[in-house]
Order: sequence, then structure tokens, then C-alpha cells
Amino acid sequence: MSIEVRNLIKRFGSFTALDGVDLKVENGELLALLGPSGSGKTTLLRIIAGLDWPDEGEVAFNGEDALARGARERNVGFVFQHYALFRHMTVFENVAFGLRVQPRAVRKNEAGIRARVKELLDLVQLDWLADHYPNQLSGGQRQRIALARALAIEPRILLLDEPFGALDAKVRKELRKWLRSLHREINLTSIFVTHDQEEALEVANRLVVMDKGRIEQIGSPGDIYDNPASAFVHGFIGESIVLPVEVAEGSVRFGGSLLNIAPDGAACGASKLFVRRHEMAVGPSGSGVFEGTVHHVRSFGPVQRAEVALAGGEVIEIDAPRGKELHAGDTVGLQPRRYRIFAA
Repeated sequence: MSIEVRNLIKRFGSFTALDGVDLKVENGELLALLGPSGSGKTTLLRIIAGLDWPDEGEVAFNGEDALARGARERNVGFVFQHYALFRHMTVFENVAFGLRVQPRAVRKNEAGIRARVKELLDLVQLDWLADHYPNQLSGGQRQRIALARALAIEPRILLLDEPFGALDAKVRKELRKWLRSLHREINLTSIFVTHDQEEALEVANRLVVMDKGRIEQIGSPGDIYDNPASAFVHGFIGESIVLPVEVAEGSVRFGGSLLNIAPDGAACGASKLFVRRHEMAVGPSGSGVFEGTVHHVRSFGPVQRAEVALAGGEVIEIDAPRGKELHAGDTVGLQPRRYRIFAA
């Protein structure tokens, strides 16, 4: 099932939640809608699901008008952040619920329902919890049951709204790997909403980065991380050092001093220099574009993170390999290996 959204506009009073959104989701794709709160990603998901309606625009499933159908007719599975399981029902009955309320013409008989539920509980590796109630499960188990329930009706599209947002970091990491593996197995066109950049980069085939109701960039995780199209995308994806610079006549100045770097195609005027923390090479004093004094160092894993005060007064954080020992009070030279410059 492919999904196509054309010029989608949605307003809530004077607030424009979606501002002319165009998007194509390919058959079998696992797509992430990524952005801060208020960027429009959940509104877009709800419109695709049929839980909300646009003021303008089109939504098509395999080329057919989806807006002409209600939510039940679209055959979409929806997984909410807070599980939405029925507390008074067992795990088995929660998963079976969607099958039992289907129209009589398509509803399976009891044996068919039981077989389908068992198949799904096996798929999410929780068949041994069939007789338990939601309050007897961990958060991660509840979310997997919620996913099994969404898959029970054999949807053509799976939509997930912040599916791991209510879970702790370790469980989220485990479920991300599990979801990626599950998607490879079922190959169902899927869209999930998240504000967690690490989650999106790890799980999705493609990312859609949104801000203020508009799409900022669409691409593979690697392409968006390495080649951000705007200052917003660079600042939102990954951890960046951002410094105010001035571009003029093919040169770049920082705090009045000329920097030995190219303007990267940026137009003249006030701009911002973006560098990933790990892309700022550290050397002895005098060896780099910037000079700074190390204020504080903390180490974790293979990385040491140093707080460095630049000569102009700005304080930045850089990531350096553990082998290059840094100490508070060291004077260092900093050279950006890769950088982007965007208009301020």
C-alpha cells in the first residue's frame, strides 16, 4: 500500500498545524515523521488514519481517495503512545477485540479468531501472557500487545504515534531493534511519529523532518545526518556546535577575526557556522581555525567531552577520542573537519 499526501493544510483556529504538506510513502516502507512538539507530525498521522480531517488537500491510498472513507473503512492499524489497552480484558481478548467487532460479512469464526490471536502473540513473542491482564505487564510488554492488536485486523497500513515515548531508555532501545526486525518480517507500509532523533535514525528507512507545519527535509537517515538542508535540520538532528559568523566577499569572520575556511556557498551577511561535536578536530595551540581553553572534561565510553572557551568568549562542547588526553587549563587549536554555514 502506497500513501500520497498532496498540499495538506490543517488549521486549529488561528494556528496552522499543517501548511501545504506533500509526501509520498512507498509500499512496504518504514517512514519516520520527526520533529519537535507542535511541528505537525501527529496531526499528519491522524489525518492519514482518518481520525482527523484536513481543511484542504488530498490523501490517497494506492491512488484512491482516502478522504472519501471513514477511519474504519481505511483498514489502518493505529498504535498509541499510552497503549490504550482495555484494563478489564485479558491480553488474548485485547488482541481479539478488533476481530470480534468486524462486520459479520468479514468476521472470522471463533476458531479463526483464536488462531489469528495465537499467531500474533507468537509474532510479538508474548504468547505465554495470553491470560494475563494489562496491569500485570511491563510497559514494553503492553506496547507489544498494543501492536499485536493493531495488526489483528490485517491492516493495509500501520501507524504508530510516539510508540515508545512512555518507556524508559533501555526498554526503548530494545523495542526499536524489535520493531525494525518485525517490519522486515511483515513488510507492512508503516509510519511512526517521534521526537527522538536517535530512534528515527536507527529504525526508519526514510526520515521526514518537520517544523512549524512544514516538511524541512526528506531523505535516508545517513543523508539527512550528513547533508542537512537547513539550519533547523542541522541543529535538530545530532548534536551541533553553532557559532555566529559573518560571510563577506568569499571570506568568513568570527568575532572580527578572519577564519581560514571557505564560506561553503553561503550568501553574504550574518550567518551561523554548524559543526558536529565529533567533527571538531583537536590539536595543539596554533594548529586550528579556533583557539580555546579547556574548562572541563568528562569521559564516557570511547569519547571524552570537553567544554572549551573560545577566544571570543563563546563556550562550546566537543567530543574527542579518549586517546587524545585533554585536561582543564589546556590551550588547544580547533579545526572543523566538516561544517555547514547557513544564513542567520
